[in-house]
Amino acid sequence: MSVQPDEDEGESVELEEREIDDAVYDRFDCTVDDEDEVTRAVDAARRAVEDGECIVLPTDTVYGIGADAFSADAVQGLLNAKNRGRDMPPPVLIGDASLVRALASDVPDQARELVEVHWPGPLTIVCRIQPSLRMDLGDTDGTIALRVPDHALAREILRRTGPLAVSSANISGRPAALTCDDAVEQLGDRVSVYLDGGPLGSVADDAAGDRQALPSTIVDFTRRDDGQLLRRGALSLETLREVLPGLADLEDAPAATAVAAPEQVPAEEDAPTEPEQPAEPAETTAPAEPAEATAPAEPAEPAPQPAARPQPDEPRVEPEPTP
Repeated sequence: MSVQPDEDEGESVELEEREIDDAVYDRFDCTVDDEDEVTRAVDAARRAVEDGECIVLPTDTVYGIGADAFSADAVQGLLNAKNRGRDMPPPVLIGDASLVRALASDVPDQARELVEVHWPGPLTIVCRIQPSLRMDLGDTDGTIALRVPDHALAREILRRTGPLAVSSANISGRPAALTCDDAVEQLGDRVSVYLDGGPLGSVADDAAGDRQALPSTIVDFTRRDDGQLLRRGALSLETLREVLPGLADLEDAPAATAVAAPEQVPAEEDAPTEPEQPAEPAETTAPAEPAEATAPAEPAEPAPQPAARPQPDEPRVEPEPTP
């Protein structure tokens, strides 16, 4: 442990410095029963965000790497830290549901009903972004994914920093971090400040005993007022339908209707069947007189094939656990 001066308050702040390949980052233990220490950790996170740097913070699902959602350079730094492209934009975490109206447009009443019940919590909603916002999160197709985490420290940070672009704290393609050590091992000095909130998730009930956690459930409200489930997660479809009975599930097979609804997805193609084997011809006797030949019947015209049904573009959803 080392002691460094706090630039804002002019007093000593106890924090942990570690070196990885001669690089230094700050790590705070936020599990201690010390309100002043946690306050200093939050202040350090706020300063890092204001400086355009990345932080790692605990949430109610997995550890997340966060950056200022209103800074294109900071968001790009987040994507670079994870080795991911702009085609996988991060969601935005907010400290209070009231911010939805400032960040999203055309939000249906059904979305508001759902978040009223399940926020704070592991629910991410996808809406149209406010056209006036200067927010570059990547290739979002004019949408924004929003969530209020059910984690007191995360919400306190969000209240101090404002909306953060947050993705799971890991290198793309690797498991999401469930401990601060996991995040440090993967991201190292790509992050300026680590806030250690202790282990997340639960211990699996198996021989391995590994920790596991479900990601947030994602519901899209850009196509249907009743929403459609884009990713299963900590909140089940049945739980969500207690609030929104009309919520569509993209994994459901489409109904047999003349007009395809936007939420439907194509059913699996029928499995090929074995061709029928022709029956062996029966023995025949020569006719006494040749029968009068008849004109062969014209082959029936094949039934017209239905036109291929165009599928709507789907919002991009990051395949990794969303914090």
